[in-house]
Amino acid sequence: MKESTIRKAVGTDLSAINDIYNFYVLNSTCTYQTEPLSLVERSRWFGDHLDPYFIRAGEVEGRVVGWASVSRFHPRAAYAKTVEISIYVHHEWQHKGLGKALLADLIQCARVAGFHTLIAAISADQIPSVKLHEKFGFSHGGKINEVGNKFDRWLDVIYMQLML
Repeated sequence: MKESTIRKAVGTDLSAINDIYNFYVLNSTCTYQTEPLSLVERSRWFGDHLDPYFIRAGEVEGRVVGWASVSRFHPRAAYAKTVEISIYVHHEWQHKGLGKALLADLIQCARVAGFHTLIAAISADQIPSVKLHEKFGFSHGGKINEVGNKFDRWLDVIYMQLML
């Protein structure tokens, strides 16, 4: 893979972030979102990731080709040190090491931010994502059957967690 840079995402990244995500909305079960997000909706999402939450952008040759986020897991106060993570890589840049780089960076940034537990909710049919998280020490926290319906089929979710 060409050299990548991972940095804090900024407002000018939102169009690229949204394009990457919306591809998967329309073509994959890696998100259970069924309708593409508008830039207005993406901007609101961006606003939900102010400190202590964050978004990281993966760039290759100045182009955002992947992103990762740490989001609130649950609104109740006792969950404050537990966060949900997401990672998306442009479909043309998959299997080139960027997902690994983004996850490693996300884990490090989450440690620095003082979080205790990372949660990943992964569609059970997304085996490469499950394997990637396992490589980074995530353990299986449970599976919930038939909780999503996309492309006219029921989908299971695997919850994985990493204690920092």
